[in-house]
Amino acid sequence: MNPRVIAVKALNNHQLIVTFDNQEQRIFDVSDYLDFPVFQVLRNPAYFKSVRVDHGTLVWSTEVDFCPDTVYLKSMKME
Repeated sequence: MNPRVIAVKALNNHQLIVTFDNQEQRIFDVSDYLDFPVFQVLRNPAYFKSVRVDHGTLVWSTEVDFCPDTVYLKSMKME
């Protein structure tokens, strides 16, 4: 089982700094997902920045979310 999300900070260019429960920080780039209909709402910068953590998962208010396993496996470790 991969670590779960404990904190998130939205950056420009549809990137997120994600902190996991193993204290690792990683960059998750959402831009690869923006062509999928469910994620198109994240193109709005203000809405994108409303991201929050709910039970270890990245979520937005319209039930848009990313599985923590996907976020961990598809993100880049911060140096």
